[in-house]
Amino acid sequence: MFLALCSLVIGLTIAATSDDPVLDISGQELQTGTDYYILPVVRGSGGGLTLGNEPCPLDVVQEQLEVSNGLPLTFSPVTNEDVVRLSTDLNIKFSAASTCVQTTLWTLQTDESIQKRAVTTGGVEGNPGKDTLSNWFNIQKYDDDYKLVFCPTVCNTCRPACGDLGIFIDDAGHRRLVISDEPFKVMFKRA
Repeated sequence: MFLALCSLVIGLTIAATSDDPVLDISGQELQTGTDYYILPVVRGSGGGLTLGNEPCPLDVVQEQLEVSNGLPLTFSPVTNEDVVRLSTDLNIKFSAASTCVQTTLWTLQTDESIQKRAVTTGGVEGNPGKDTLSNWFNIQKYDDDYKLVFCPTVCNTCRPACGDLGIFIDDAGHRRLVISDEPFKVMFKRA
């Protein structure tokens, strides 16, 4: 009995460590520099993530229709590995052009109009540190799925206000990606 309990505890500890790779919906490891769609796990709750069509900077929003995959994205870990791993700081960037004169790299900004910290575009790729703190996100296990999190560790002296990313529907009906008490359960599909 004791050995069985120890095996169970060890198995649960090993189940999801920060060294574990993030897997796509086909069970393959997420590769850096490869295009993926970020899709909701819960059916009937909208489609994949895409760029908003508001004035610059463009917000990161969820497609209204479940059948839409959104736009493909790439992940660039701070570790420069070929595989995306759990709880590793990442730059996330849409593989699409925009009408704005800025990057499509995610960054977290306070939006006074909705009184929330929202994910927009225009971030600076790489260069980990206090000047780029708002550009680093990570992927964590959430039940049997994944969630997106803002909690960068690229600055030893910084103390960011961490939080899960979730969907907030604004007054115009846009499904915006924001810091939320209710995490957005996601899965990844190779484009």
